[in-house]
Amino acid sequence: MEPRQQGLLDKESLKEADEDMVSEVDLNNTYTEEEREEMENELTKLEEEITTLKQVLASKEKRHLELKQKLGITALSELRHNFNKSWNDMQTSTVYKKTSETLSTAGQRTSAAFSNLGTAISRKFGDMSMFGLQALYPRRYVCLFCTAFNEHACHEELA
Repeated sequence: MEPRQQGLLDKESLKEADEDMVSEVDLNNTYTEEEREEMENELTKLEEEITTLKQVLASKEKRHLELKQKLGITALSELRHNFNKSWNDMQTSTVYKKTSETLSTAGQRTSAAFSNLGTAISRKFGDMSMFGLQALYPRRYVCLFCTAFNEHACHEELA
């Protein structure tokens, strides 16, 4: 058998010597000592600025809370204000207006349809009652009934 050549895609795990060699590689050696010193100084300055900004922000947040307390602004009042603002914004949006108009028109049409249906049902009941009266009673009693209730259509139907 031929001795096996080692390649980049070997399935064998790294040996201890290989691991030690990899851990000793310093990728930062590409910078000069001056450049490293500059970067470290800049890093220090940035850390100080971040600390200062955090302190300023904490101070402003504290003042913010103090002013809200003095003005009597609570979490509930802020929530109510935000809700009212959102509701107002929604009502003034064009989508809300169009939807509201569409629903209003649909409601009016539905109301008219039910009104017409009610009128038609009332007429049918009226027709049914007159037909029932004609079947149960002789013609002269029905006419007396119509006269008593001011039913003019009865005379025309019976004639």
